[in-house]
Amino acid sequence: MNTPRTFHEAKARLASGAISVKALAQAALDRAKEHSRLNIFLELFEESSLAKAAEVDAKLANGTAGPLAGAIISIKDNLCYAGHRVSASSKMLEGYESPFTATAVQRLLDADAVIIGRTNCDEFAMGSSNENSAYGAVANPLDPSRVPGGSSGGAAASLAAGLCHIAIGSDTGGSIRQPASFCGVAGFKPTYGRISRYGLIAFASSFDQIGPLAHDITDAEMAYRIMAGTDPLDNTSSQRPVEEPSPGSGPLRIGYYRQCVEHPGMDAGIKAHFEAHVGRLKEEGHVVEPIDLPMADLFVPTYYILSTAEASSNLGRFDGIRYGHRSKTAKGVDETYRLSRTEGFGPEVKRRILLGTFVLSVGHYDAYYAQAMRVRRMVRDNTVRALELYDLVMTPTCPTTAFQKGHISDPVSMYLQDIFTVQANLAGVPAISLPTGTHGNGMPFGTQLMAKPFADLQLLAMAKRCFPQ
Repeated sequence: MNTPRTFHEAKARLASGAISVKALAQAALDRAKEHSRLNIFLELFEESSLAKAAEVDAKLANGTAGPLAGAIISIKDNLCYAGHRVSASSKMLEGYESPFTATAVQRLLDADAVIIGRTNCDEFAMGSSNENSAYGAVANPLDPSRVPGGSSGGAAASLAAGLCHIAIGSDTGGSIRQPASFCGVAGFKPTYGRISRYGLIAFASSFDQIGPLAHDITDAEMAYRIMAGTDPLDNTSSQRPVEEPSPGSGPLRIGYYRQCVEHPGMDAGIKAHFEAHVGRLKEEGHVVEPIDLPMADLFVPTYYILSTAEASSNLGRFDGIRYGHRSKTAKGVDETYRLSRTEGFGPEVKRRILLGTFVLSVGHYDAYYAQAMRVRRMVRDNTVRALELYDLVMTPTCPTTAFQKGHISDPVSMYLQDIFTVQANLAGVPAISLPTGTHGNGMPFGTQLMAKPFADLQLLAMAKRCFPQ
């Protein structure tokens, strides 16, 4: 069956009666099985997705269907869905079945989306290549020798392989936007607190944010509108109403950071592409100006000090006693703790727990954690100040295209993959990566746009103006 690539195309065909939701769901499941070698899905929800599809077909027939009726969606393996397994791609949670559903997932289901499965990711969302999964690396569908990015690599790959209309991921330091860039799709990180984190397995609670990936901005916006809004189950969700974008047709004020364009690790082809867009936007009448990025060299260190500290706290519950894998060979309480965590966690998770515990320890707290918190406040203040002067701040999403599997073995080099994306998480502002170019090596790459806090829909509207799709 010639299935529509985007949801808004599928919606038009469903309205005409040319296809059914059940046929769309079955086709997606069949394609996912055909692409199993890419290791995108850890599990397909065949029974529940086909049952949901039949239910939505009946609603379409009687005129009661929700706004996402017929949308085929994948969810990252750190989002809870009642009656379905969730593992955060870790042996620590292998075989765990969630007794409840994440608020964001429930809102999608209530809007009549069809969820076909859970996608592979870096273990506990810790990684930039999807090579840290306990269940094997995901292959980039555009070149299986390369990574899809991380940690939402399976989510981005599920779109790039044409297996779904929309994918739901989480973004802690760039985990939606970086894989979106590597896989040639759109990836949107909303303002912190705009989408409830209830039911998201936590990595770093003050950074984590759920968001959509899609083939275009239109589909990403549809999913965002459904998921956004306050939630009494999450006391960090914002009480502010979701604001509609103000109509605008005049020139935009766009700033771009000199330090990003001139970064020594920037690929020459991506740099030339970015500069060409700067020139094009100026020719279209927009004001596009270079601006300085204060403390840019502190972004990644600050992020990793704070996020690992929070991870050390959040993952303390997985001890083999209260939650998670319990060692079968352990004798006594102390050994149960030690062996359960040794066996259950992978190398990268252990590394981050150790780092986080260190920066929170007596004698190091003030030198590392407290200082990083001060820097984070300055980063937020500087970012918000720039966004008061400009409608948008534009950067490349990543300094390179997707790299070969196993190409980066040094943890610090891997952490630097977040160099352009982590600012939005430190500051809590919305950011989107748009697929805007193809490199000479044949791989896609993206451009990132940021806007002021809670101007999420305004950001999407301005993104459509700057990069029509």
